Amino acid sequence: MTLPHPLPALSAVAADYDVLLCDVWGVIHNGRESWPEACDALIRFREQGGQVVLISNSPRPAHDVVDQLDRLGVPRAAWQAFVTSGDATRAELARRAPGPVWIIGPERDWPLYDGLPLDRAEGAADAAFLSVTGPIDDETETPEDYRERLTPAAARDLEMICANPDRIVQRGDRIIYCGGSLADLYEQLGGRVTMAGKPFGPIYALALTEAERLLGRPVDRSRVLCIGDGVVTDVMGANAQALDCLFIAQGIHGDAARGPDGALDPERAAALLTAETTYARYVALELMW
Repeated sequence: MTLPHPLPALSAVAADYDVLLCDVWGVIHNGRESWPEACDALIRFREQGGQVVLISNSPRPAHDVVDQLDRLGVPRAAWQAFVTSGDATRAELARRAPGPVWIIGPERDWPLYDGLPLDRAEGAADAAFLSVTGPIDDETETPEDYRERLTPAAARDLEMICANPDRIVQRGDRIIYCGGSLADLYEQLGGRVTMAGKPFGPIYALALTEAERLLGRPVDRSRVLCIGDGVVTDVMGANAQALDCLFIAQGIHGDAARGPDGALDPERAAALLTAETTYARYVALELMW
């Protein structure tokens, strides 16, 4: 088991990187409030000449999520560009237009479909494919609430486009289910799933294009650092792109990477990573400068 290097502060390695591809939920906010030290770390990286691209598995287009960041107190000075799974997924939806598409998800995610020439189906019986952003009521529902509804779609071999590969996120002090958990269930039922967000390539292609725009030159991938708290999304995605990764081990994993004294335990962090056959160059409990 290869241990990640404990990183007490981003400043220790900041000079080694030109670009940060930084996760949002679980790194700079928890859905209820932003974390000032994490935001300050991004601001200080930018002040040293670095470029920050936020990369989120939000199923909504980035322009629709910026207001949420503002409400949570994430300073605009902490980032320069923002790409989401929703941005990457819109191309997948457009290729399948006009559908019809059976949409599953809360109304707040409907900006994903703005301007796309899609007909809407009422259920599996009259759909050509499914588009899922997450549970309709993520405060109360679990994937099991969708087993009966998704079974007929899998039986018809309908493809599911999942706009949020995250399985779970932390909202305040609670863990809630996301689109990826419904995609997992659908695959268990024998259904086909396509995703464009992390850990898959399309969202990284968008993020690196934004990085090149900010730099004004081609990206040196050896000088790009991915930051995230999701092992099967952030870390696995960085591995697939051959990019360095800082694993924020406290996010959705709670205290699993802490030792008996409450401090970071690199061996416990490594166990979280190796359980999914992933590796991160660095690990920290939280992002700070």
